[in-house]
Amino acid sequence: MQPTFTADIFILLALGEKPNPLCWAPFGRRAEPSPRSRAAAQPQTGLGIVSCSNPAHRSLPQGLKPMDHNGLADPYVKLHLLPGASKANKLRTKTLRNTLNPTWNETLTYYGITDEDMIRKTLRISVCDEDKFRHNEFIGETRIPLKKLKPNQTKNFSICLEKQLPIDKTEDKSLEERGRILISLKYSSQKQGLLVGIIRCAHLAAMDANGYSDPYVKTYLKPDEDKKSKHKTAVKKKTLNPEFNEEFCYEIKHGDLAKKTLEVTVWDYDIGKSNDFIGGVVLGINAKGERLKHWFDCLKNKDKKIERWHTLTNELPGAVLSD
Repeated sequence: MQPTFTADIFILLALGEKPNPLCWAPFGRRAEPSPRSRAAAQPQTGLGIVSCSNPAHRSLPQGLKPMDHNGLADPYVKLHLLPGASKANKLRTKTLRNTLNPTWNETLTYYGITDEDMIRKTLRISVCDEDKFRHNEFIGETRIPLKKLKPNQTKNFSICLEKQLPIDKTEDKSLEERGRILISLKYSSQKQGLLVGIIRCAHLAAMDANGYSDPYVKTYLKPDEDKKSKHKTAVKKKTLNPEFNEEFCYEIKHGDLAKKTLEVTVWDYDIGKSNDFIGGVVLGINAKGERLKHWFDCLKNKDKKIERWHTLTNELPGAVLSD
């Protein structure tokens, strides 16, 4: 009877505060197998285990399933957030060559994790074998719902590495997102103006044939009768998770800000044709939810920088969606 390829996987996950990063840190050590896994290891046919912990508790994983002709493997770990698996939310470790007992010592971080994500999203952790001359081979995977995590706490998991599980493509499509943007706002008494920081984007929609985008960000402070409020970041090439760290200043009296709205749009730069609109967000007195709260917090707290993640939408009422 052909044995089933399963084995334990030991994982450490940590959810931080603002800007809400989700961290996954793979390490490894040799662990005493449970009675069930010990029995399954006669002979050694399991997919193997991956150990994830902090350096003080490092341990070596039990042997992965051999995938190459030399009886070894070239393993790496790949992460996706489901639903919505795409290049935008895929992270991976480096590949370790010719080993069945890999130790990565890497930390992979997701930025812009929202309360809604914590309720509905699941982290998919896949172990694969890299092959230079053929398609990479799948070894095993496991999935962890984010609702099992709590802010500022590190949690260990010991669960089975399984064969590939199906992905609900219908659910993925219905929950498709345009991406997120981390914006900082601060009214500076010294400069007599609004400082708008474009920090980074995460999980942007892919607009190019290579599965990536060349994103940049534009900001407007409206109404803008003279059309002089436009600011633009640099273009970041071939990425869905760009980091900008740029700041723009709008000279304006504090009392006039309540009449204004801030329009932020993200674009894909194209050579020789029109740039593609990826998504945008509007902050101001007519906004709702976190967008409204972010604007009011800025108005109420002079000289204090306030950062918030915002979800990009593909429609902005009254916005000019051409570049």
